[in-house]
Amino acid sequence: MKTYKCNKSYPSLEEMVKDKNIDAIGVFTGAPDHVKHTIECMKHGKHVLCAVPACLTLDEAEQLSEAVKKYGLTYMMAETGYYQQHTISARKMFRNGEFGDLYYVESEYQHDGLENLYFENGQKTWRYGMAPMLYPTHSTSLLTGVTGERLTEVVCQGWGDDAQCLKDNVYNNPFWNECAFFKTDRGTSFRVNIWWKGAHLGGERANWIGTRMSFYADNGRSGPALVKKSDVLGKDDAGFVQSVPGLENYEQPQWWSTDMLPEPLRHNSGHHGSHTFLTHEFIDALVNERKPSVDINEALAYTVPGIIAHDSALKGGVQLKIPQFS
Repeated sequence: MKTYKCNKSYPSLEEMVKDKNIDAIGVFTGAPDHVKHTIECMKHGKHVLCAVPACLTLDEAEQLSEAVKKYGLTYMMAETGYYQQHTISARKMFRNGEFGDLYYVESEYQHDGLENLYFENGQKTWRYGMAPMLYPTHSTSLLTGVTGERLTEVVCQGWGDDAQCLKDNVYNNPFWNECAFFKTDRGTSFRVNIWWKGAHLGGERANWIGTRMSFYADNGRSGPALVKKSDVLGKDDAGFVQSVPGLENYEQPQWWSTDMLPEPLRHNSGHHGSHTFLTHEFIDALVNERKPSVDINEALAYTVPGIIAHDSALKGGVQLKIPQFS
């Protein structure tokens, strides 16, 4: 209340939703409560901006989809990946046709050390032992949020060790890290790694590979770069002829400092400058009575593939089809 200069608080969500002066509520609670809390808000006529992921099971996905249809209110998932600076760049490149045919994308969410959030005041939090692919949207948004295509099939492998949190968590999850390979409705190959343990660089990033141009986001040790197809021929180290790619450093624009946002919101808000975009998008969608960028269909298109990927990993990496919501 002090930070945001609020003059009113509520003892519970159940009391908050009764306030007829509230039009919309931000649901930033633990992941297992997102669907329950979103539906509680909508029952009382409130629009919802919800933290990721949208849901944790297919049953919850169905419940959430039906609730948004039933109540006719605005739902937006606050996925930072959609508005990270490199994702905005990739989306502009795709819309301008700069990639040619975009045939392969790889994304990764690396976050070693999350186990430090598994306990609070001696009690297990909702994060304790959570499956990586149940928190997929920071990665899946980096393709679906750029091209709009849908993930249709997946195979996934998981890795775990003897950690106690992988033996007694409520998710029955045995994995620290999961690696998935998706097929899309446009035939794009999409590799997603979500790793929560190991010697890696950390961060959220992607590489978008096309027939005319590829975009490599900042990987934590070298800056962003463009690779452009060239007609110049050279030879590899064995003497075989190959085209010589045009490699260019890419100066990543800080889109949050441009007229993409109203002037008061032009500041670096963290998570690659995405937070002020999310705030503006949700409020602007309400004011102008339009769908937000990450509406219910987009939210489920980012979230549900991870649920199915985790199921694939639990079944030893079998190929599974991904249900679609609309």
